[in-house]
Amino acid sequence: MKATSSIFFTVRGLCKRRSIHPFGYPEASLITARFPVPKFSDAKEFQFLAATRLIVGAGSIAQLGSIAREHNATCALVVSDLGIVRAGHAEKAIHSLRAAGLQTALFSNFSENPTTEHVDAGTILARERSPDLIVGVGGGSSMDCAKGINFLFSCGGRMQDYNGRGKATSPMLPSIAIPTTAGTGSETQSFALITDASTGIKMACGDQRAAFREAILDVNLTLTQPDRITALTGVDAVSHAVESYVSRAATPASRVFSREAWRLLSQSLPRVLADGADCDSRSAVQLGAAWAGLAIENAMLGAAHALANPLTASHRVVHGQAVGLMLPHTIRFNATVCADHYAELLHDLEIDTPIDDPGEQLAAWLEALLDQAGMARTLAALGITEPAIGQLATHAASQWTAGFNPRSVNVDDLAHLYEAAR
Repeated sequence: MKATSSIFFTVRGLCKRRSIHPFGYPEASLITARFPVPKFSDAKEFQFLAATRLIVGAGSIAQLGSIAREHNATCALVVSDLGIVRAGHAEKAIHSLRAAGLQTALFSNFSENPTTEHVDAGTILARERSPDLIVGVGGGSSMDCAKGINFLFSCGGRMQDYNGRGKATSPMLPSIAIPTTAGTGSETQSFALITDASTGIKMACGDQRAAFREAILDVNLTLTQPDRITALTGVDAVSHAVESYVSRAATPASRVFSREAWRLLSQSLPRVLADGADCDSRSAVQLGAAWAGLAIENAMLGAAHALANPLTASHRVVHGQAVGLMLPHTIRFNATVCADHYAELLHDLEIDTPIDDPGEQLAAWLEALLDQAGMARTLAALGITEPAIGQLATHAASQWTAGFNPRSVNVDDLAHLYEAAR
């Protein structure tokens, strides 16, 4: 498929072959709305930014070289973890780049949840090779590490200098994302999640100059994922759709992407969990994860993510598992202030039962999804039988995302949520 300069038209070009609306609805649904249109006259002032061009389609990784040439690039640093290198996906990217006449360097010396030490090591290689383009190939860890290297190579300093938003001090290199998982949505976000190696605290380092210029969504690259990774990343994407939809910072525009991400993910992820070879459903999950990432970029997240990060830092619980475990409890807690929004998400599930307790019903649906995915629903099931709840809650309260939760949370609230998850 030929790439264009717009997310909308790129995706529409793909969808025309399937006779569906760009957001996945049948053409007839263009006539009537599926849910109430917000009253923009009553809405708060807001901005919406989509900085990344999406190139969507099976086999689209082959376009990487030509896209790199659009940036007049001559040398690309490819950032890809060892698992993706072994799967052959990094080599596909390198082959396309070299076929277009670019020199390449590969950095793979990092692991899941990249740390400041990993970023420092990648920056040393970048300074040795002087790339004019950075390509992140892999899951969220690869894409975040690529952004982190871009910060230090382009702006200098330490990763800690960029904790927060808008702290880049210089123009940054153009960069391209090639996600091989469908989960983090890092491909459509300007933030890099980097763990401070000295404290274990996960930092969110964001700046519009760090956003990927392009993201190539090639569903074929997701087919080699182990079932466990498919489940963990898919549940993470679902959590992004749900939390961004009810975030304090959500806007009418961001909710369009949260809602569509939810619709795609809630319908298609269970199918992928049942049949990993279902490419149509995998494509929907991949696009849903990207839309959810775009929603996060404009609306942020909530308490489930604030609760999840300390579990990863203190107990090495994989992020998708941690946030999946805490999300149902967070929904029950939030339902007193955003039940109407939860009811809208339940409506998209097209369930037969009446929606009379949206928070409980949505939480129960998510717990059933965890069961289908073979993921734990309690801390005890993860072997965490005596958690230091006070310490975890204090850490969770310091997380940036806690401030965007629709219902205000304090240390005591967060401690109660950990207790509920025991």
